[in-house]
Amino acid sequence: MLSLVAFVLLIAGMVRYTRRVEAGLKAAVSAGPVKLLKERPEIAAFTAPDLNGQPVSMAALRGKVVIINFWATWCPPCRAEIPELIALQSKYKDTLQINGISQDSGSLEEVRQFAREHGMNYPTVMSTPEIENLFPGIYALPTSFILDHDGRMAQKHIGQLSPSLTETETRALAGLDRNVEIVYVEDQDKVRLADAAQANKIPGIDLSTLSPERRAQALQALNTEHCTCGCGLTLAQCRLDDPDCGVSLPLAQELVKKIAAK
Repeated sequence: MLSLVAFVLLIAGMVRYTRRVEAGLKAAVSAGPVKLLKERPEIAAFTAPDLNGQPVSMAALRGKVVIINFWATWCPPCRAEIPELIALQSKYKDTLQINGISQDSGSLEEVRQFAREHGMNYPTVMSTPEIENLFPGIYALPTSFILDHDGRMAQKHIGQLSPSLTETETRALAGLDRNVEIVYVEDQDKVRLADAAQANKIPGIDLSTLSPERRAQALQALNTEHCTCGCGLTLAQCRLDDPDCGVSLPLAQELVKKIAAK
C-alpha cells in the first residue's frame, strides 16, 4: 500500500514539475528572443578526472551543447539549481552535456558523497587553477558557461540558473527550435552579482590562510552580512562592485579575522 502511495506521489510530482518547466519555457519564449554572444571565445579543451577517477574529456564533447557549472557544496544557490540541472541532463542527454566544476576546498570524498546523495547524473571534477584560467571571470558561485557544439562560449550566467531560460538556450544551440528568434549581443561580464550568487573571491581579502572549514564560514558570512556604506549589497558584493569602498574593506577584514580566531 505504501509503495503504491509513494508511486502515485512520485507521478504527481513529475507532472507538476513538467507543467512548471513548460510554463516557464513558454514565459521565456514570450518574454523575448534568445540572447547569445556575438563573439564567442573558444574554450580550450581539457581532460580531468571526475569524482570517481574517470577521465572527463572536453574534446570528446564537441558536437554537443555543454554547460560548465562552477559550484560548491556550501553554496545555497548551487544546491538549489542541482535538481533542475539533473532534469535538463536527463531530458536532453543526446544533445546536452553538463559538467560540474567543484570549487570545494574540502576532501574529494565529501564532494563525492554529496553528489551521490543528491543523485547528480552528470560528472563533476575538482577545480584547479589551470581549469579556472580557461574560463573568464569566475567572480561568484554558481557561474555557468554555455558552450556551443564547437566548444565556444555562447553565453555566461552568474548566479542560479533559470531552468526555462537554460532549456531555451540549449534548444536554440542544439538546433531543436529553428523558429526561435536569436539576438546576438556583446559580452556584458558584470562584476556586480545577482542576489542569488555567492562570491568566492573577495578583493582585498586573503582567505588562503584559512582552513577549508573556516574559509567556507568566512565566505558564507561575507555573502550574508551587508555593507553599511549605503549600497544595499552584501560585503562580498560591495567589494566586487566597488573595490575602493573604504567601508566594506575594514568590515570584511574584521569579519574574517573573527572567524579565523575561533
